[in-house]
Amino acid sequence: MSDVNPGKPVNGDRLQRDIMERTLIHGAVSTRYLEAGEGPVLLLIHGSGPGVSARANWQGTLASELAKRYRVIAPDVLGFGATAAPADIEFSHDARVSHVIDFMTAMGIESFAMIGNSMGGAIALSVAHRVPHRVTRMVLMGAVGTRFPITDALDRVWGYEASIASMRELMDLFAYDKGIVNEDLIRMRYEASLAPGILERYHAAFAAPRQRHVDAMALSDDALASITTPTLLIHGAQDRIIPLEATSLHMARTLPNADLVVLGRCGHWTQIERGAEFRRQVASFLDAPSTDL
Repeated sequence: MSDVNPGKPVNGDRLQRDIMERTLIHGAVSTRYLEAGEGPVLLLIHGSGPGVSARANWQGTLASELAKRYRVIAPDVLGFGATAAPADIEFSHDARVSHVIDFMTAMGIESFAMIGNSMGGAIALSVAHRVPHRVTRMVLMGAVGTRFPITDALDRVWGYEASIASMRELMDLFAYDKGIVNEDLIRMRYEASLAPGILERYHAAFAAPRQRHVDAMALSDDALASITTPTLLIHGAQDRIIPLEATSLHMARTLPNADLVVLGRCGHWTQIERGAEFRRQVASFLDAPSTDL
């Protein structure tokens, strides 16, 4: 059984008003999601930073030209944002993958393309591995999903303790261009991390020692080699959170149908720091005839 509320428009200009905010109740989970546009379905899966949500990661993408050609759907992943679940649920990688698959099934969507950001890239890879017949194409952006020694920056992100100073430090780690990290952004993400239950869920999901969370999100090379979904990997050349060589470059060599685009002057926030180029690469990849992939 599932239930969808009629939704409300997100505040802002005309493009922002075209983004609808809805809630879907499926099983014991209530999933909050954003939706815009019409056409083939494009699922956006956000990353794992403190205070993150579908809106924080994807509002610019939802309001872009992609929504003119695709039905773009961005849920708050289990354990994040306004998605609610029973108090005794385990906020594990497997649970997040199952949540995404169950959500799309409850939405009545059988096949879809995906963009996965960071942790969301690992979720996308596991979804493609579990239900390959449902995933048409995927874009993995600064993605986890293969084994690597956890970086100091990622360990600090997952070990976040709520304070303005800590959030400012983390935002500086995410961005190559420090000019995009302003006090409004820091305050917004800090306040989001203080929403009821958010910090408790975050600490439960990424408790120390944190290498085990990287490993839990990783597929083996044999599993990666079995994923034939056409894949575009996008990575910022100056990403300090997720190491380019150990993740996207390795996956480009291991996934049988993948290409890699490395964007210079860019940290972990590819969709924000190089937003126009990111969207151009995504549109070109999604629009390409199957024979060209």
